[in-house]
Amino acid sequence: YHLHAAGRLNDDLQFVAVGRRPWDDAQWRETLVEAVTAHGGPDVVPAQLDSFAARFEYLRGDLQDDKTYSDLFEVISRPRMGTCENVVFYLSIRPEDFLTVVRGLDGAGLNKGLSRHRIVVEKPFGSDLESARQLNRELHAHFDEDQVYRIDHYLGKETVQNLMVFRLANTLIEPLWNRNYIDHVQITAAETLGIGTRGGYFDTAGTLRDMVQNHLMQLLAVTAMEPPATLSADDRRDEKVKVLRSMRAIPADDVANHAVRGQYTAGTIGGEAVPGYLEEPGISPGSRTETYVAGRFFIDNWRWRDVPFYVRTGKRLAEGFTLVAIRFRHPPQQLFHSTPLADLPSNWVTLSLQPEECMQVHLFAKQPGLGLDARPVILNTRFRGEDERRRDAYETLLLDVIEGDNGQFIRFDEVEEAWRVVAPVLDAWGGDRVPLATYAAGSWGPAEADALMGGVGAHIWRNRAT
Repeated sequence: YHLHAAGRLNDDLQFVAVGRRPWDDAQWRETLVEAVTAHGGPDVVPAQLDSFAARFEYLRGDLQDDKTYSDLFEVISRPRMGTCENVVFYLSIRPEDFLTVVRGLDGAGLNKGLSRHRIVVEKPFGSDLESARQLNRELHAHFDEDQVYRIDHYLGKETVQNLMVFRLANTLIEPLWNRNYIDHVQITAAETLGIGTRGGYFDTAGTLRDMVQNHLMQLLAVTAMEPPATLSADDRRDEKVKVLRSMRAIPADDVANHAVRGQYTAGTIGGEAVPGYLEEPGISPGSRTETYVAGRFFIDNWRWRDVPFYVRTGKRLAEGFTLVAIRFRHPPQQLFHSTPLADLPSNWVTLSLQPEECMQVHLFAKQPGLGLDARPVILNTRFRGEDERRRDAYETLLLDVIEGDNGQFIRFDEVEEAWRVVAPVLDAWGGDRVPLATYAAGSWGPAEADALMGGVGAHIWRNRAT
C-alpha cells in the first residue's frame, strides 16, 4: 500500500491472491482494506486504499490441486491483467510446500514468459547443507538462478543498506575497518517474545537454523565484506560470498568452545510470568531444541585475520534489539597511564537495526574543569528526520523484485556457504555431543555464553540497544 500511495507501482500492475478460503474478489478486498487500515492507521487515505484494493483479485484453490495452476494461468491471461510478460510468484507458504508449488507452476507453463518470470522464496532454504542443495537442484529444474529471489528481510532494513554508505562514503571510517584497529565485532538479535504459535515449526528447526544460518550470517557478511568493484547485484553478492568462504572451519571435536546452545525456562518478562519452552504449546516433552545461540567465528583473510566475530540470538531475553557493535583497540601508546584517563574503555561504533535505527560513534573527551578527567561523548548519526516515515524492510524488497533488481536477495552460493559454516555445529548438536544450557526467561541467556567471550581478551557482551 505504501508503495502504491507513493506512486512507485506502475498503473498496469495487478495482483492475484491465491488461497483456500471460499471468498470472492469482494470478500478478499474487504479483508485487505480492513488489514491495511488497522496496520496503517491515520496514514491511510481512503481513496488511495480503494484504488489499491482494485488492483487485486482472488483465486480460490488448493496448492495440491493441479487445477489451481491452470486456473491461475487463465486468470493472468485475461485482457484485464495486461500481457503479463513479467510475473512474480511470491511463495508465502510453508517450506514443505515450496516444491509442490514450483512443480505446479511449471506444469501449467507459468515459469515461462516473453520476459523473465520470477519466483520469491521465503526462508528456510533447506534444513542443512545437503537439503539446501537438493532444494536448489529442484528449483533450477524449473526456474533459472536469475529468476529465483531468496528473500531475507534483514537485507531490506534501512540500517543494513546504510552500512555500505557509512563505511565506504566516509574517509573517517573505511581506513579503520580492519584488524589493525578493530578488536572484535558483536552481532546481537535479542527477542523478548517466545515462540508464539510457531511451536510445530520451531521445534524442528531451532534458533541456529531459524536465525543464525540466514539473518545473522548475512549481517556478518555485510559488515565484513570488501568494497565491491561496482554496485551491481553480482558484485555486491560476490563480496559476501568471499567473506563466508573465508570463515574458519570449526573443528568437529571443538564445537563446545565455539558455540553455545540454550533453552529458556520459566521466568518473568516485563513483570509478567511466562512459561518455559517445554511448557509452550506444540513442543515435544523433553525437547532438546535450542532457543538461544551464541557463537564465535573468525574470517581468515587479510582484513579480518584473528578478529573474533561474536553472534548471539535468543528468545525470551531481557530486552529486544538488533545491533552490530564494533569495538576498537586501545591506542598503541598509553600516554595517560598516570592520569584518571588510564583505564578508559575502548571506542565503539554501533549500528542499531531495531528498535531504533541509528549509527553511533562512542568517543571520550575531556570533562570541563581543572582536572584531567574524561567523559563519554556519543556522535549519533540518526539518518531519519522526524518527519520521515520509517519504512518496512519488505517495502524495499518487494519493489526490488517487481523491478527485477536481485542485489538484495540471496544467491545460492551464499546459502551454501552459510550452511557450510554452521554444519559442524548442527552435527554436534544433532548428535547431542554438546550440553544444552538453560536460562531463565527475562535474563540475558546462559552463563556459558559469557564464558565463550572470556576466552579471547575477556570480552563482554554489549547488552544495550545502542
